[in-house]
Amino acid sequence: MKSIVTIGIVWSLLITAAIAQGQVIPAIRLEEAIVPTPEQQEKNLEVCTQNLIKLGKSIEVYLEVNGDYPEWLSDLYHPRYLPDPDVLICPSDRMGGRAGFARNIDPKMPVSYGYQYRSQYRERIQENRTLYGDGVPLVRCRHHPNPDFHCLNLSYDYRVSRSWSIWEAAPEQLYDTPEEAIAAMEIGLQEQPSNERLCYYVYPALARLYIETGQADKVDGVVDLFKSSISTGYPRYYLTLARLLEMTDRDEERLQVFKELTEQDPNNRTAHRQLAEIYQELGDPDLAREHRLKAEPLQVFIGKPVPDFSAKDLDGKPISIADYRGKVVLLDFRATWSSLCLEDTPNVKKVYDTYKDKGFDIIGISLDNDEKMLRDHLKKHEIPWRHVYSGKRWDSPIPQQYGIRNVPSGWLIDRDGTLISQQASGAMLEHLVSEAVKVNFLKFIQSVLEKNKKSK
Repeated sequence: MKSIVTIGIVWSLLITAAIAQGQVIPAIRLEEAIVPTPEQQEKNLEVCTQNLIKLGKSIEVYLEVNGDYPEWLSDLYHPRYLPDPDVLICPSDRMGGRAGFARNIDPKMPVSYGYQYRSQYRERIQENRTLYGDGVPLVRCRHHPNPDFHCLNLSYDYRVSRSWSIWEAAPEQLYDTPEEAIAAMEIGLQEQPSNERLCYYVYPALARLYIETGQADKVDGVVDLFKSSISTGYPRYYLTLARLLEMTDRDEERLQVFKELTEQDPNNRTAHRQLAEIYQELGDPDLAREHRLKAEPLQVFIGKPVPDFSAKDLDGKPISIADYRGKVVLLDFRATWSSLCLEDTPNVKKVYDTYKDKGFDIIGISLDNDEKMLRDHLKKHEIPWRHVYSGKRWDSPIPQQYGIRNVPSGWLIDRDGTLISQQASGAMLEHLVSEAVKVNFLKFIQSVLEKNKKSK
């Protein structure tokens, strides 16, 4: 039986031959990839770590020769920088040499690793380096599913680290010690304290690390710097300030932050949700409930008719909830740009195939902004149910109407149009659908029996 490494070597030889002939090889999926044992996974991690170290050395040479970083990692494939193409393939990659995120896919040849310093992102990445130091990721690998970390990273100072996918939430994972991360962020905030795009992460991260390393007395300084540097017009200003105040148990100040926010925007659901939590903590359940209903106004529809919508599906045909009366229907909010949605696709397809002949159907509500990518996804996974697409992502009319703030998200609706659940997704989906179909079947039997009884 061929191992994953052997498959990678064979593929690399094909790459070499193709490049010699001036051909460009697209990334492909290896359908017969093998699920590695725990021992093999650990070995793959070791090989991948060595690959990243070799890539770091190759980039260092490339930088010395050319005075700039490569446009893509495939530019390193050259006798002078990286003569061995196998280094570009992670042994745990079952996608045939394809980065974990679509936007990171190398256009020139199969490469398993996500290159962070592409030309269109260089300004943004440079901001990251200024704020967090040279420990930030330059190259990332997402091919090692693990409960302890999401990514293997090569930093700008060529060290390898393991971190969560959103490393900004825990920058200490990129350094050998929390103190190193603190030092890097202290320097970074001195240089650009007003970076509104990154302030949501960097200020809370620094405050948390101060507390964890026994320097809690410095947190007030972080709060003061944040207040003096970040504009209140920044959408996440209040949320970030509240997080900082929560770390120091300044609940009354945190309460005032969200009161001020609701005064400015009475319909701000996030602020009402936070006020509900604070009032609950302070022992005022009535006010907590009042703000909870303002945060989730559509919760009142559980067991009641769901507000309908009027739209057109991908084929241009009118579609609404009313069209599905008599069926249990799932409003399935998702997007192809979400890795969680992609991972959940087989689950939804399985539930659909299991219950479609028992009175269950799905209306897909897409939060995509690339129609071709959506259509390709539906075709690839043979998804038959109808979809609504506007191309406006979070500003799409139907997600806005129903207050959708994360994907995947599912609203399960009864045969009579009433709401069963607003949490019909993931592991809960099949249970909710199976119960809904079962209950409705019993209702149907009971209605038939009652009609028969009355006719007699």
